[in-house]
Amino acid sequence: MCSAPTPRPSVMSIAPYIGGEAKALPGQKLYRLASNEGAYGPPPKALDAIRAALPELHRYPDGNCTELRAKLGQLHGIDPAQIVCGAGSDELIGLLVRAYAGAGDEVLYSQYGFLMYGIAAKAAGATPIQALERNLTADVDALLAAVTPRTKLLLLANPNNPTGSLLSRTEVARLQASLPSHVLLVLDAAYCEFVDDTGYSAGDELVRHGNVVVLRTFSKIYALAGPRLGWAHCPPEVADVLNRIRGPFNVASLAQIAALAALEDHAFVAHAKQQNNAVRASFVASLAVMGLKPYPSAGNFVLVEFGPKAEEIRLKLKDHGILVRQMGAYQLPTCLRITIGTADDMAFVTSTLQQVLA
Repeated sequence: MCSAPTPRPSVMSIAPYIGGEAKALPGQKLYRLASNEGAYGPPPKALDAIRAALPELHRYPDGNCTELRAKLGQLHGIDPAQIVCGAGSDELIGLLVRAYAGAGDEVLYSQYGFLMYGIAAKAAGATPIQALERNLTADVDALLAAVTPRTKLLLLANPNNPTGSLLSRTEVARLQASLPSHVLLVLDAAYCEFVDDTGYSAGDELVRHGNVVVLRTFSKIYALAGPRLGWAHCPPEVADVLNRIRGPFNVASLAQIAALAALEDHAFVAHAKQQNNAVRASFVASLAVMGLKPYPSAGNFVLVEFGPKAEEIRLKLKDHGILVRQMGAYQLPTCLRITIGTADDMAFVTSTLQQVLA
C-alpha cells in the first residue's frame, strides 16, 4: 500500500483557528457578539456600489487594486506604491511571515496576541515565540528581551485583540528604535479607527525606517468583514516582496468596489465610532455595577473576567441567543470577549447577564 503525502511537521502542530459562533436555535433572535463585527451593517454607499457592480461579475478584478490604493494614499498621505492590498489582513500576515521567515527562524509576538500570528509562523515552518505581557498589555521590554538573532518578525496588534489594550505612540517608537534592523516590525492596527487616545498612533510615521509595516482592515470600522479586504503600508522594498508572492487577483472585485464606496461614506464611519465608544463606556459601567471585571478596551469589544464559571455563563447567554467568544484558545479560560453591538443589543446583554448571575 502506498503511503499518503506527508505535510511538514510544523503544519500538523497547528491548532486550526475557530471563529466565533454565528448561529442560534431555529426561530431565536440572534445577537452575534462573538467576532467583533460591525454593529450597524455595511455602509449604505458600499451596498449601493455592490448592487450596481453585480452585472460585471464575469470580469476579473484589477489585480493591482489601482484605484483603491490611490484613494487610500490620498486619504492617509501615503505613496500608493507603498500600499499592498490583501484578502483581509489575515492574508497579509501570512504573506509577510512566509516571505521573511522559515525553518530555523522565529516569529515573535506578545502573550495574548492574535491567534493568527502563531498559525502563520508554524505554516511557514518558523517557530512562534511569545513574550509575557504585563496586566494584559504588551510589554515592550519583554518583547525586546525575547529578540534573538533568529527573530525575523515581531507582530504587534495595537489595539490588541482580544484584550483591547493599547500601547502609546511613544512606546511603539521605543520598540522600533531598539529593534535590530533585521527584524520586521508588523503593527496590526485593525481597530485603530476606534481609538480616541491622543497619545496613540497606528504607526505610519515609523514605516520610513524600512523595517515597519502597518496593517489595516475594512472588517471592523467599515463593517465589510464578508468581502475580505485588508491593506498594508510598507517600505518600498517590502511592498515589492509582497507583490511578488501574492496571488495575481487576490482581492475580489466586489471587495474593491465596496471599499472605495465605504471610504466615501464619512458619515457612516463617524457614526460607527461615536456610537461604539459611547455604548462601550455605558456597557463597561453596567458590568462594573454587577461586580464583574471588564478590562480597558480601545476596540469594538470588551474582555470580561467571569472566573471559573465563564463557560457556564457563555452557554447560558447562548440559550438567550447571545453569542460571545470563549477565550480558552488564548489561555484566558476565565474570560469572555463581548463585541459591542447597538445600544439595544447591549441593553439586552446587560439585563440577561443580570438574570444569569442571579
